[in-house]
Amino acid sequence: MKKKLKILMAFSEVAPFAKTGGLADVGGALPKALKDLGHDIRVIMPQYREVNERRYILRDVIRLQNISVQMGDESLQIQVKSAFLPNSKVQIYFIDYKPFYFREGLYVDPKTGKDYSDNAARFILFCKGALETLRKLQWQPDVIHCNDWQTGMIPFLLKKKHHDDPFFTKTFTLMTIHNFVYQGIYPATSVHLLENGGIADPSGYPIVEDGTLNFLRTGITDADWLNTVSETYCREVQSSSEFGCGLEDLLKARSKEFDGVINGLDETVWNPEKDSFIETSYTADAPEGKQEAKRLLLEKVGLPYRPDVPVIGMTSRLTSQKGFDLIQAVFPKLMELDVYFILLGQGEARYQSFFRAAQKKYPKRVHVSLTFDESLAHRIAAGSDMFLMPSLQEPCGLTQLYSLKYGTVPIVHQTGGLADTVKLYDGTKNKGTGFFFQKPDPEKLLEAIRTAVQVYADSTRWKQLMFRGMTEDFSWSAASRKYVELYQKAISKGL
Repeated sequence: MKKKLKILMAFSEVAPFAKTGGLADVGGALPKALKDLGHDIRVIMPQYREVNERRYILRDVIRLQNISVQMGDESLQIQVKSAFLPNSKVQIYFIDYKPFYFREGLYVDPKTGKDYSDNAARFILFCKGALETLRKLQWQPDVIHCNDWQTGMIPFLLKKKHHDDPFFTKTFTLMTIHNFVYQGIYPATSVHLLENGGIADPSGYPIVEDGTLNFLRTGITDADWLNTVSETYCREVQSSSEFGCGLEDLLKARSKEFDGVINGLDETVWNPEKDSFIETSYTADAPEGKQEAKRLLLEKVGLPYRPDVPVIGMTSRLTSQKGFDLIQAVFPKLMELDVYFILLGQGEARYQSFFRAAQKKYPKRVHVSLTFDESLAHRIAAGSDMFLMPSLQEPCGLTQLYSLKYGTVPIVHQTGGLADTVKLYDGTKNKGTGFFFQKPDPEKLLEAIRTAVQVYADSTRWKQLMFRGMTEDFSWSAASRKYVELYQKAISKGL
């Protein structure tokens, strides 16, 4: 192995401690895979109210108590606690400052449904606190791996505030952007928190643009290396404002230091051979249990079991970005096909009422659960025949990886990580792992579903299609090796 690297991974959420989405799953799995490669990996996150101190055995660390962090003209005292990622020896640090983090939601106030008004201060404290924690530990990482806008000030602080600090001279940064839609844009006045003693006139501050402070733009500008979560999405975000969300020119300017790496699949959680949420088990070589998983799923949701009728499953947030306008447009024609449709997810009220009405109209063929239910998510992955994912944009996507692993054939829009992980079915060569539609158009989506239903009728071909998907390697061990290459690039660029 090349030199053993010391990596601090900064995340605003890590599963199972606190989670709002897929970022937390990456935070819970990638550090373990890197540790398995022999590197010295540590993780840091805020200690939110939902972090269960007793269950995860958070410990006080004497030298990490009462750490002073200068925030403008005020000095705040943080406490830092320590634990381990479950079933691993990866140490994780929690920055505890109750006025900022001991709240109901992570980023959004559940009472108002809006972002907390002091999020800029909350995550500037997190970025500064992470660096102060390293100093107190006297642990000098080779790379700080930053994730999304909440960590965007770390590269700036290292490059502009600590550039002549001997403690940090050999610490470089990788910035991973999981979704460019979320950038952390706040009023320019927030920058006074970055300077000890504050700033009289924030408008002239170097990272202020158009009267705002953009955390993600700042991180992208100052990180030594950049990546996002698929090669196709990496190209898309440089090509247009639709994907780059205003950052496309900056990304193009840094294109030589910008890569795409697909997220991995946590096979300790998602594996039909040993999934504790389903009452049966199966593998690519012995797939017989999948039919039983289908029977159990239909029984669970109260639909009649008909083995020859395909089940189309979906687990998704109900938003326009996830393609729900397309599904609404094709739904009457979809119901003309002999299929079941099972949906799990929460989201916008207009979609929720549409699917409630659909379930009433087709009570023997449609089931909708407008909630989040981890157990049902696993049952849908195992018991469906097809998995529908018509996202307009999808940086990486994880649910299509779960579906491939479970032999549930994906039907996807050819964008972002979906284009990189699903191989188009070719009937003449009998190749591929799923079905695509290339334009976000209702008729194209319906065409892809019809093709899938036709192929499903040929059980020999369908079993071969399932087998190819189940034997693809989307493990974190494959992804983690690519991240090690990115760390090496960040170090070489920074030196």
